[in-house]
Amino acid sequence: MNKRRKFIKQIGLGTLGTGFLTTLPNSLYAKNIAKSYPISLAQFSLASEFFMGKHNTLEFPARAQKDFGVNIVEYVSMFFADKMNDSSFFKELKLRTDDLGVTNHLIMVDDENIADLDKTKREHAVESHYKFVDVAKVLGCSSIRVNLGSLEQTGTAEAVSDAALEGYSKLLKYGDDHEMNIIVENHVGHSCNGKWLANIMKQVNHKRAGVLPDFGNFCVNRTKPETMDIAGYMNTKCLEQYDMYLGIEELMPYAKGVSAKTHKFDSHGNETELDFKRIFNIIEKSGFDGIIGIEYEGGLMHAQGIEGYVSNEEGIMATKKLIQKSM
Repeated sequence: MNKRRKFIKQIGLGTLGTGFLTTLPNSLYAKNIAKSYPISLAQFSLASEFFMGKHNTLEFPARAQKDFGVNIVEYVSMFFADKMNDSSFFKELKLRTDDLGVTNHLIMVDDENIADLDKTKREHAVESHYKFVDVAKVLGCSSIRVNLGSLEQTGTAEAVSDAALEGYSKLLKYGDDHEMNIIVENHVGHSCNGKWLANIMKQVNHKRAGVLPDFGNFCVNRTKPETMDIAGYMNTKCLEQYDMYLGIEELMPYAKGVSAKTHKFDSHGNETELDFKRIFNIIEKSGFDGIIGIEYEGGLMHAQGIEGYVSNEEGIMATKKLIQKSM
């Protein structure tokens, strides 16, 4: 069995269910004339290690600090799915981050579809997210990130919008009751259309609502995955791409965080498919004053032996340097 096939088989054991995977502003400080932003590390940057059982969530904050010099972390719900009923696990995680002086920023939640067209399924999906709000509260996070859609989503943009507004509004109420932001990433389906997602934010008009713009997630139409898991998603192809720069510009007024997604770098340390300087000009013009998250995804490809991608460690540091020089 070749390296790529073996890796995909291994990560295929962890399914994502119906929602794929897939903040409060911090103060600014001056760097000459340009703004400078606090930097966080997304747990998904080490995805290949988590999928293969080589790393665990309790060790993640210390590694972020020691290996990468980052003191703000973002968690991914699928990497501790088996611990959701273990309150001692999250108390221990909070204790460790407090001892380290690491800030727990948010949890990226990939669960049931709160924009499902079926009302019963949608209501169940909303309620299934409550536990993540509760866990985020224990950890001291300011937000959970959710999806409006799934790999299996059907329906027109208008129909999904109506369903999303209903489900999202109900979840926002629970978030507000627990002083937790509920933010949406451009991730799958219609949410990858910047105008569509911005319109959702306009209509909900809620202080706890917001977005987590992801530089690399603007594919509005892709081939259907053969399996509803990461392995299936990795084998899909994008059929229609939304203008990423326009999308980021449309979403930034509602941003409560940013995911600086990267895949490949050239010899000068620049992302080969994204103009980071152009993106950061958009971010600065928007007046954003929150956290920029490192989310290196190329490590998944590197683990399969695909040429052109660097390791998790190299990719994380390259992304950090690129963010710093783009501010």
